[in-house]
Amino acid sequence: MHIASLKQLYIEELSDLYDAESQILKTLPKMIKTASSLGLRKGFTQHLEETKTHLERLDQLFDDMGGRPKTRKCKGMRAILEEGEEILNSGAHAELLDAAIIAAAQRVEHYEIAGYGCVRAYAGLLGDNDAAEMLQVTLDEEKMTDHTLTELAKQINFQALEANREPGTTLAPARRRKAGRA
Repeated sequence: MHIASLKQLYIEELSDLYDAESQILKTLPKMIKTASSLGLRKGFTQHLEETKTHLERLDQLFDDMGGRPKTRKCKGMRAILEEGEEILNSGAHAELLDAAIIAAAQRVEHYEIAGYGCVRAYAGLLGDNDAAEMLQVTLDEEKMTDHTLTELAKQINFQALEANREPGTTLAPARRRKAGRA
């Protein structure tokens, strides 16, 4: 890819995010179906609707710029989602699977947060304040989803630990070697 201007970089990154959101839209129903936690299913269902809105906003941005550029495949999101697919098919018990799904979902959110933060900054630098505001709304939603996942993880991770713990055992932190000792 040859990038000659910030405007071109902005369009390339928007295209990347569009494909990423499209991939997420296809993956979320499987995550909803696989999750055993009602809270997690509810959060993913809400994010599915938000993802549709994110795609609509990106469509609006492209329309405002005069149409859709060449389609760009988001290889980064594809790789993250492929790893997530391995987790969904891991055969782990329900509580552990939910904890693993949260970890995979947060990787997705962090990718999106980075992407939307960049395009929002580019829009501002290019003087498109309306686009910058629209992208900020999406960025805020992605950050809220990440926060929700973090809050759900506090309970779900503990449940995963308890479901796998043998009665009468406790987990102690690993002993660390002091620096300089072999």
